[in-house]
Amino acid sequence: MSKKFFSWNEDRSLYPPAKPDGTIDIDLSSHKYLKIWHGPQHPGITGNMSLELTLLGDEVMACETHVGYLHRGFEKLMERRKYIQCFPIVCRVAVPEPDFNEYCFASATEELAGIEIPEAAKWLRTLVLEMARLQSYLMWVGGQAGAFGQGIIGQWTLYCRDLVLDRFEELTGGRIYHMYIIPGGVRGLLPDGFRERMEETLRIIERFMKDVHSVMFNNSVFKKRSVGMGVIEPEWINRFGIVGPNARAAGVPMDVRKDDPYLKYPELDFEPVTGTDSDIYTRADVRRRDLLLSVDLIRQIMVKIPDSGEIRAKTPNVLHWKIPAGETYSRAECTRGEFGYYMVSDGSEYPRRVNVRGPSYTHAVSLLEKMIINVNIADVAGLMVSLHTYPPEIER
Repeated sequence: MSKKFFSWNEDRSLYPPAKPDGTIDIDLSSHKYLKIWHGPQHPGITGNMSLELTLLGDEVMACETHVGYLHRGFEKLMERRKYIQCFPIVCRVAVPEPDFNEYCFASATEELAGIEIPEAAKWLRTLVLEMARLQSYLMWVGGQAGAFGQGIIGQWTLYCRDLVLDRFEELTGGRIYHMYIIPGGVRGLLPDGFRERMEETLRIIERFMKDVHSVMFNNSVFKKRSVGMGVIEPEWINRFGIVGPNARAAGVPMDVRKDDPYLKYPELDFEPVTGTDSDIYTRADVRRRDLLLSVDLIRQIMVKIPDSGEIRAKTPNVLHWKIPAGETYSRAECTRGEFGYYMVSDGSEYPRRVNVRGPSYTHAVSLLEKMIINVNIADVAGLMVSLHTYPPEIER
């Protein structure tokens, strides 16, 4: 087979001579090549994924992604359940970010049913989505640092994430799966004292993120291993369907919150965070700055969110709710980019079709398997984490 090398490594002494088009012929069945499994037990693996790698020495010649088959078949399950019974299922599609699934499912259902949710519910949904973005980024920063040997960063960011989960728990009753955004609105108003506790949490996160910037982003070892590594070329953005920070780090300012505003984002003051170098370091820095942007957005929301008012529109009996026939697509900007639900109703009590559009398949399979060629085995985990993927979203 022929492989095109997209690498900074100019040493070709181990490889056959290159052909005029830049490719070389590799017989992967040769005894010179070693096959190994990278994960799922490896701490640098995203979730339950594993990579089947073919190595020549310590360099990757080929890669096949195995997503783990942990959470799967949600789309088919939803065809067999009533709309309200689908509501607790969708959380599992992207475990660290269940709220974006809740929002997209609820929004698609409401659009088909012709329901307009109350203003207070829109503000509360916007708050929850930014809280979800904040805790997801905190977990990711620790994972990216850990993939390059900086375990202390993960301890700091997971502590901060736990504080955000405390706020989720008092608002929704749950730390991971919240089931707060329901078709028609949300389940409750802010508890007493929530604003003060949220502000304290935000101040702690800002303080720790200053230390993260000093210890991780100003670290010479992290820079040497991430600068110039895993570059995403701008022309790959549309070709591979790259979205979110992976695209913004290449200078493409795509953000659904701005491109197709929803909920209360039009009333918030912000601009998408972008970079230029499109390598691992730049993607990490874009996410760090996007994390701090979420801190600022939550502060803006807390000032404007009402203390009282209707939080749920009137709906029929949810156990016998027949949604009018039609189709729609609802999307939002999650931490990894555009996340959307395509929903079709045939007028019955059950969805005819629900299709989840998440960025993980593109980033973790199509893109990773291309970028990993010629990467040193020691950098595989760092490259994989830099693309930010959630395996259940692939096996939905």
